[in-house]
Amino acid sequence: MARFNIFHIGITPYEEGLNFQQYWFDQQLKKKEEGKETSNHLILLQHSPVYTLGKSGNSENFKIPVAETDADFYQTSRGGDITYHGPGQITGYPIFDLESFGMGVRKYVETLEECVIDCIAQYGLKGERISDASGVWIDANTDKPRKICAIGIKVSRGITMHGFAFNVNTDLSYYKNIIPCGLKDKGVTSLAEELGKSMNMLEVEGKLAVCFMKHFK
Repeated sequence: MARFNIFHIGITPYEEGLNFQQYWFDQQLKKKEEGKETSNHLILLQHSPVYTLGKSGNSENFKIPVAETDADFYQTSRGGDITYHGPGQITGYPIFDLESFGMGVRKYVETLEECVIDCIAQYGLKGERISDASGVWIDANTDKPRKICAIGIKVSRGITMHGFAFNVNTDLSYYKNIIPCGLKDKGVTSLAEELGKSMNMLEVEGKLAVCFMKHFK
C-alpha cells in the first residue's frame, strides 16, 4: 500500500514553497531514474498573494498590469492558465509517484478533484466537474458555474508536482484583476462565500488531509 507524508506549512512566500516542492520532486525523480524506491509527500500551505501563469497560459488574461497590484507574479511549469494564490486558500502540492498508486495522469487529476468534492460535501456543498475544465465547481450545470478549486499539475516519469488551489477564506477580490484560468464565462468562489461565514482553516485542512488518505491508498 502506498503511503505519503503530509507537511502542514502555513503561510509561505511562493518562491519558498516552489523551492520546497522542487526539492522533493527532484529527490523522487532521481530515485526513479536510479531504480530506487520512491516516497510520496503532500505539501499543504497558504501562499502570500501571488498570481501564477501556467506554461500554456496567456498573459493577456491579466486585466491590469500585475505591478498595479500588491501580489507577486511567477511563470510556472504547471499546466493551465492564470490563477491566484493567497492567504485563506489551501494550496496543495502532492509529490507523488503515480506508479505507487497504480494511477495514470487522468485518474490522478480525477482523484484530486474527488478529495475536494468529498471535503466540501462535509459542509453541505455539492462539488461537480465540468468536462472541458478541470477543477471542482459549484452549480456546474447552471448559467453561473463557480470554481472553488483549481488544478494545475506537472508530471515527469510518473512523478507529480504543483497541484491544486482550494478556496476556503480566500479574498476573492484578487480574481477581479484576471480572467481566472482563462475562462471568461465562469466565476470563482470559496467555502466561506458559499456558506456565508469565515471557516476554521485548520479544521478544513484536516478534513482535506483525511480525504487524501481515503482516496490515495
